[in-house]
Amino acid sequence: MNNSKTKKLVFNALMASLTAAATMVIHIPSAFGGYIHLGDGLVLLSGILLGPMAGAAAGGIGSMAADILSGYAFYAPATLIIKALAAFLGGYAYRRLSPKTRLRHFHTVPFLSAGVLCSGAVTGGYFLFELAVYGRAAAAANIPFNLIQNFFSLLAAGILLPLLLRIWEISQFFFFSKAGTD
Repeated sequence: MNNSKTKKLVFNALMASLTAAATMVIHIPSAFGGYIHLGDGLVLLSGILLGPMAGAAAGGIGSMAADILSGYAFYAPATLIIKALAAFLGGYAYRRLSPKTRLRHFHTVPFLSAGVLCSGAVTGGYFLFELAVYGRAAAAANIPFNLIQNFFSLLAAGILLPLLLRIWEISQFFFFSKAGTD
């Protein structure tokens, strides 16, 4: 395995681990078995920094691991799918909407668009899952909790991304390592 592949693999594992840690550190229970956390900010960052496909893997696996380690194993399969989709959509949107001549810089409108797509996938995904499991009233009751989580996760990601892009290794090697997608 060459040095660049090793670095990419390590960065993917690091993003999955950071996603799990961010999900588990601040852990506020919400209605009907869920919880509010900042892990979705790392899910979005995974999609943006790693690209849609690798970001989907890191965001989905890290979030699922947090569910399993935190005693929410029932949610783990749904979390894997929902967070992977969220990271994919966020990463894809950011890359498609960012100016191609300045790919390695933070862009507010593409970031906010990616964040809205990512948040919509999380809120909508959990609504559908909870609708099937708990019914309409319970699924609807969790929407405000998901929106609060989405807001703070987007805020955290918005603070972290410009700082991370200042790190040469991240900016030069990982971010848009292949223009457009993974």
